[in-house]
Amino acid sequence: MTPQTRPVDHELIRAAAHVARTRCRGDNHTMAAAARARDGRIVTAVNAYHFTGGPCAELVLIGTAAAQGAYELNTIVAVGDRDRGVVPPCGRCRQVLLDYFPALEVIVGEGEHIRTLLITDLLPEGYVWADHQLG
Repeated sequence: MTPQTRPVDHELIRAAAHVARTRCRGDNHTMAAAARARDGRIVTAVNAYHFTGGPCAELVLIGTAAAQGAYELNTIVAVGDRDRGVVPPCGRCRQVLLDYFPALEVIVGEGEHIRTLLITDLLPEGYVWADHQLG
């Protein structure tokens, strides 16, 4: 089955690109993420790279959003520093995003092929943590 694409939130891409361009410096911060909360505001974050497996920008963004009272996210995008453009979430991020926001839309692709997909399209037949919790 071919995933259905949705409208692309270009303002969100620009917000992530701005953070990547202005806040990602050196090897510790190489990715930025932006998400649109249900109330319309945009939350941004950068990764915290470390050889022990520091968190990706998408995971930092989940905590940043919660700290700002944004517990429901509608759309997310990650952008690389040095004008690398949109970067899809890694496998770990896909799983965490699915568990936190099962209806989340994710912007992926590059150049003229940018598109918005549901997180479930990026992680088909994924393990849904909530389905396996007791009680």
